[in-house]
Amino acid sequence: MKAAEDGVLKKGIAEFYDESSGVWEDIWGDHMHHGFYDPDSTIDVSGHRAAQIRMIDEALQFAGVLEDPTKRPKSVVDVGCGIGGSSRYIASKFGAKCQGITLSPVQAQRANALAAAQGLSDKASFQVADALEQPFPDGQFDLVWSMESGEHMPDKAKFVNELARVTAPGGTIIIVTWCHRDLAPTEESLQPWEKELLNKICDSFYLPAWCSTAEYVKLLQSISLQDIKDEDWSQYVAPFWPAVIRSALTWKGLTSLLRSGWKTIKGALAMPLMIKGFKKDLIKFAIITCRKPE
Repeated sequence: MKAAEDGVLKKGIAEFYDESSGVWEDIWGDHMHHGFYDPDSTIDVSGHRAAQIRMIDEALQFAGVLEDPTKRPKSVVDVGCGIGGSSRYIASKFGAKCQGITLSPVQAQRANALAAAQGLSDKASFQVADALEQPFPDGQFDLVWSMESGEHMPDKAKFVNELARVTAPGGTIIIVTWCHRDLAPTEESLQPWEKELLNKICDSFYLPAWCSTAEYVKLLQSISLQDIKDEDWSQYVAPFWPAVIRSALTWKGLTSLLRSGWKTIKGALAMPLMIKGFKKDLIKFAIITCRKPE
């Protein structure tokens, strides 16, 4: 039964991104993730694109990759790569060899086309693959990068284990993901209204059950990863969803949405729910980094 459910989920994720990626690229460019903003900032679309690049740099900085020349990556896997924006940026920045995986054939094809157009085919390549069964040998990558893909993983323990498996000894893992709030010591679960809100978002964005940052940290500890750090970056992404809604309400945004299909429209209609979740301190935008022992 669970295998059948996971199969339906994977098909839904692939079709959602097959449909929506072109709309996103047309309006926002080739980074399919939140931007990193100074709190309470208001900026235009070009500023939002710069904020998306800043998100990559801030994540690398938080993980200690930027200030330590010995940690500069040479071999990178981008797990849930979208149309390859992070991979191409990291490949250009460090001269690293990047490999991206996605469930969406449309995304993989577009990511490879963009790499070729930018003269990066020798540095960045993309394929259709499952993050829970990665097509790579053990210990291949000194940087394992997951930018807003953990949300889609139905088995978080298997996801974390796969990230660790493909990481080289001494390598760095960076997970940037949406989580629900950590439970208080006296709580056994989220409140009913919180579960209801998350379930509505799950239905729109093809997400399995959510987990907390604390649960991710426990999973990383359970497989003896080191230098585990986490931080709540919710305040730094606050302008993102209102900006996405504003862009969707432009003529270009509306016509693109209508052309894209029902899955994309359903995702767009759920965006106010994301804002509500952030404002109610239910949804957290978390970064979690760690290192595999030498």
